[in-house]
Amino acid sequence: MKKHLVIVESPSKSKTIEKYLGSDYKVVSSKGHVCDLATRGKEGLGIDVDHDFEPTYTISKDKKDVVKELKADVKNAQDVYLASDPDREGEAIAWHLARVLDLDVNTTNRIVFHEITKPAVLEALEHPTHIDMDLVRSQETRRMLDRIIGFKLSKLLRNKIQSKSAGRVQSVALRLIVERENEINAFKPKEYWTVHANVTKGKKTFEAVLDKVDGKKAKLSKEDDAKVVVERCNQDYVVSKLTKRSKSKKARLPFTTSTLQQEASTKLNFGARKTMSVAQRLYEGIDVGSGQEGLISYMRTDSTRLSPLFVQDAENYIEQTYGKEYMGKAHQKNSANAQDAHEAIRPTDITRTPESIKSYLNNDEYRLYSLIYARTLASLMHDAKFDVTTVLIDNNGCQFKASGQVMTFDGYTKVYGKYEKSTNELLPKLEENEVLEHVAIESKQHFTEPPARYTEAKLIKDLEEKSIGRPSTYATIIDTIQKRGYVTLEKTSETSRTKVFKPTEQGVLTDSKLQQYFSSVINVEYTANMEKTLDEIAEGQQDNIAYLHKFYDFFAPLVDEAYEKMPKKELERVGRKCPDCGGELVYRNGRYGKFISCINFPKCKYTETLDVPKEAQGEEKICPNCGGKMVIKRGRYGEFWACSNYPKCKTIVPLKEKAKPEPTGEMCPECGHELVRRRSRYGKTFIGCSNYPKCHYIKKEPKTKKKETEKEEG
Repeated sequence: MKKHLVIVESPSKSKTIEKYLGSDYKVVSSKGHVCDLATRGKEGLGIDVDHDFEPTYTISKDKKDVVKELKADVKNAQDVYLASDPDREGEAIAWHLARVLDLDVNTTNRIVFHEITKPAVLEALEHPTHIDMDLVRSQETRRMLDRIIGFKLSKLLRNKIQSKSAGRVQSVALRLIVERENEINAFKPKEYWTVHANVTKGKKTFEAVLDKVDGKKAKLSKEDDAKVVVERCNQDYVVSKLTKRSKSKKARLPFTTSTLQQEASTKLNFGARKTMSVAQRLYEGIDVGSGQEGLISYMRTDSTRLSPLFVQDAENYIEQTYGKEYMGKAHQKNSANAQDAHEAIRPTDITRTPESIKSYLNNDEYRLYSLIYARTLASLMHDAKFDVTTVLIDNNGCQFKASGQVMTFDGYTKVYGKYEKSTNELLPKLEENEVLEHVAIESKQHFTEPPARYTEAKLIKDLEEKSIGRPSTYATIIDTIQKRGYVTLEKTSETSRTKVFKPTEQGVLTDSKLQQYFSSVINVEYTANMEKTLDEIAEGQQDNIAYLHKFYDFFAPLVDEAYEKMPKKELERVGRKCPDCGGELVYRNGRYGKFISCINFPKCKYTETLDVPKEAQGEEKICPNCGGKMVIKRGRYGEFWACSNYPKCKTIVPLKEKAKPEPTGEMCPECGHELVRRRSRYGKTFIGCSNYPKCHYIKKEPKTKKKETEKEEG
């Protein structure tokens, strides 16, 4: 009997869903996108610009076997459900699957669920829809814009200034970082002074800061101004006014993609890519003893809305666990450009506490799940309450001010307090008109600070507020500008965990040239308007082909002008001659950093690394295959010897010989060969079968007590 076929994106997700649906269903994975724009045709765009931007799609090389298997599954299926992710990318994946699997786009079942739980999946199957072509057109337009801008600008910059790439969004992110650096470089610090009255009463000492002089806000720009105030305060310090009030502090809203990335960066020290990778695993499902379970709702969202059913369950949980006084109200506030297609990021089951599943999660999963769980629960709890006391102290027309607060009700901080800084600072008992006897006055010099460089969290926040790109793309954007060598992420000090972005020399040059020739396109406003237009296309309010024509007619002449007017950057000379052909040696930027090569490239392929490893210094090698000179090159896993006659000769030799496997005296339980101790490419030792690759047995060694303790401590 033929089964119902469900196609999802992720293999791990397919395992979770198949468990829910039973034996009548077969759940398989497309492993993400199966198609992309081709790189052939005019300028390698894969887009026929002259015929209404007709795209040419091709099946990705690594997905040909996947498509072959899917076609066989479709042939043997009773019916097909396309269950890719509930966003524009997911809709495009469903459309591509329908095309390559010869399914009718207008009739094929499309199902959408925002969390991977049994009720959500069964509900989606009961109400299938069809592929939303407006969403597909929006994604296709975004992809074509990215291809046109990326390909054309990247080719231009490689040709003119040896920069590796440019892009619709990455170049605007770089613009923000360079702009901030320019502000820092142009900043001139200004001196100012403050005056402090250190008051002691009983066993308590507190600090009051000068607020006003003769009823006007105190502004002390130099030391003489501060001295005048200090000398003037020669009379009694008198409590002129005491104010007591109650203050409430609301919990923050549940997480969106952007706010999750920001909070995970500041609270957990997770990069944006790591946050999204861990969140993906929590969403797709983890075995928590009863099989695979999706632990959080869909993690790509710009909405702070929670479903009424979840809110009801959470409110019951809060009342039963913490008491009725801790119950708050659900509230939401979405940004102006929010699509609100999905709920906020939340746990799928509020009764599944982090502690109850800790043993099933690794440390990163546990920490991120705990953060999401606490934030969601806190957003539905009562405000925290404080009693705030403000005291004004006068001395000869100089007024000092001090405040103290004490928490009277912990409210939502009961669950989210460990992620927020909150201090209780209680002032001693004071009365109006009281003369304070023990007061020490001092002045302090300060200088205004330049704007702070962007941290990952601050950059993500700024990108979202300015409507640059989509939160789901921020991790990729941040990765790209670092890999291209345009920015570095550096610690603010040796002892600090905080890292900030600094533009490199190449990053500044790239931004400078883009602003000189493409400032009308590579800017915040234009990019934000482009996002708005993509939203309108997704809603069926804008014609995507008309928009592409309008964009291209504006953009293409700018590229032509830049090719004509942008000067070509001269390569920096090393000051030595090429040993192979006698040409000048020059510095170039490669995929793995700066290196030395011959100016006559590609006719002469001679290259050198800048820093020759110690183990290779003074050594010369001859290629064992063709007799050519071997040179040191750097790859993704470090340096190696390579033949200088590449690509004719592709011989490579490790920089140092690999250590020989060390016999252990034990025998392999699977094939009977001897077990040996090996070292992996990452430097870790392990015990495996000497019959590898025929036998893949690896011995799992028991964890030491030290390792177990480290895991518990997290």
